[in-house]
Amino acid sequence: MGKEVSKAELNKADRDKMIKKISSVGIFGNIMLSAFKLFAGVYGKSGAMISDAVHSLSDVFATFIAYLGVRLSMRPADREHPYGHERMECVASLILGSVLVVTGIGIGKSGLTNIFSGDHSRLAVPGMVALVAAVVSIVSKEGMFWYTRYYARVIDSPAFLADAWHHRSDALSSVGSLIGIAGAMLGFPVMDSVASVIICIFIFKVSFDILKDAISKMLDTSSGEEYENGLKEFVLKQSDVGRVDVLRTRTFGSKIYVDMEIAVDGDKTLREAHAVAENVHAKVEKNFPEVKHIMIHVNPMD
Repeated sequence: MGKEVSKAELNKADRDKMIKKISSVGIFGNIMLSAFKLFAGVYGKSGAMISDAVHSLSDVFATFIAYLGVRLSMRPADREHPYGHERMECVASLILGSVLVVTGIGIGKSGLTNIFSGDHSRLAVPGMVALVAAVVSIVSKEGMFWYTRYYARVIDSPAFLADAWHHRSDALSSVGSLIGIAGAMLGFPVMDSVASVIICIFIFKVSFDILKDAISKMLDTSSGEEYENGLKEFVLKQSDVGRVDVLRTRTFGSKIYVDMEIAVDGDKTLREAHAVAENVHAKVEKNFPEVKHIMIHVNPMD
């Protein structure tokens, strides 16, 4: 994957390059894989593999939405949006989760219809090409998961992280396809349809996690006790900070806003107290790159 890059060292050009790289790999990889799986499903007479192909095809749409969300979130603040556009990534994640739900419903409905049809003897037995496609899909999608997750964490993008888990859900669905196809080839045709239902369950689980995370970040949820404790300890180490009286954090898309009250020596002049607050402000935003802005109020120590 190349040299490790920290979030603090990442500039706009690097970020743009990584976004294009992730999107290109996701879109091109999914188009090729979808075409192969669709061919294998039709030629190999496997409903599970056709369902898997539809799932992979939805990944193309998902990656495009993630790319669009990240690009829109990078737009600078303006008069109508003085706090920026970071929440556009949350919107993208909500759309991704919704796409997964719709995909899962379609796949599950098809599988259940075959299972409860009563006459399983009429179900087609998948061919070897479908089994090979399932193995290829598992390896390819798992590789795409690790690749996308790595760069999503480097650029701190929830939309691309959601897209990475979309790849993982496809890999898991292909495991279900592999089991179902193998079972059908061993004399249990209904297993192919059972695999479709298993794929549906995996898809619903991932979509739930994505939607939950996106909604949480749109509701100004706290960044968590562990994060706040680390931030508090850092601030207390700064020059002339006596204590931290109040600390509140809220997530805003991929960024964090902080409201803090610190106590300094009450005998300091206004300029001196202001200098202490400015130092804390600068140090926090430098050492915590995910913090977009910190608002500091100064209280007298006594």
